[in-house]
Amino acid sequence: MTFPTPATSAGPADPVDPVDPATTPRDPDRDVAGLSPGRLMWRRFRRDRTGVVAAIIVACYLLVAAAAPLISLLYGKDPYTTYGLDRPGLLNEYGFPILPNGGISPEFWFGIEPGLGRDVFMQLVYGIRTSLAIALAATLGSTLIGIVIGVVAGYFGGRTDYFLGRVIDVTLSFPSTLFIIAFTPVVENLFVGPDEETPVWLRALTLIIVLTAFSWAAIARLLRGQVLSLREREFVEAARVTGASPARIIFKELLPNLWTPILVQATLMLPALVTAEAALSFLGVGMIEPVPDWGRMFLRGTEVYQDDITYLMFPGVALLIFVIAFNLLGDSVRDAFDPRIRR
Repeated sequence: MTFPTPATSAGPADPVDPVDPATTPRDPDRDVAGLSPGRLMWRRFRRDRTGVVAAIIVACYLLVAAAAPLISLLYGKDPYTTYGLDRPGLLNEYGFPILPNGGISPEFWFGIEPGLGRDVFMQLVYGIRTSLAIALAATLGSTLIGIVIGVVAGYFGGRTDYFLGRVIDVTLSFPSTLFIIAFTPVVENLFVGPDEETPVWLRALTLIIVLTAFSWAAIARLLRGQVLSLREREFVEAARVTGASPARIIFKELLPNLWTPILVQATLMLPALVTAEAALSFLGVGMIEPVPDWGRMFLRGTEVYQDDITYLMFPGVALLIFVIAFNLLGDSVRDAFDPRIRR
């Protein structure tokens, strides 16, 4: 006969180490259920420090361009007054600033322009305003035209796609800079006589038109390829079966899936058009005096750089920072919209 052995009393349980949430690695992809695509994009964008810094720099440029009149009021100077000619002691007998480093002083933060003696800081601020305004208008126009032609060509296909595809190919094959230089005087002569001075608004409108005419084709070709792949997807076929019209399919089914390439291409197109506008002004077919412009600052800087390198340095550094920041911002926006891309 066996007797049950007495159960041994269990000792005190081993203490469990508390989990410190501060030291526990956090899964970056946790708790994303229920978030909208926009919020997911914003989460990914905030983790990209390069993109955040680039966005801050771009925002500063846009703020300076928008607040140029306020900056002029607070600074107490404008980009048109010839301070060096109106006040003795600023320029020497050769037209160069007497003070070193281009005449930089507490009164003239970036110095004064050789020859006319205008304030360089205000020329740069208003030059940013001029170049960005023209480039923004051309970017919006090019993007809208590219969306319309690219989506129509990709969705309808057939002869429509063939015809619009050839138009895109012909536009891309043009040497845009040469044709803009040749066509700009022709467009202006349609509205202004040979003995009349070209109005500033007409020159700006002409630049916007010619830049738009040669910039839409790249985004149109990209969107055409995207639509060709999307129109065979199940959700588009389901919309067709339910009797949705082509306009509804384009606006409700296709366009929401095209915002990523549209935004990326627009952010990359804007700095390209800024440099194109500056190049045209440098070549003499852009904005005219006395409107401040980046390109004309470069032109004047190349004429006096041997005696005053400072005047060329400020617009060069400003344009370089702007282009780099916008390109980095475009890459960050693309990475944020596409979750398959991981750095």
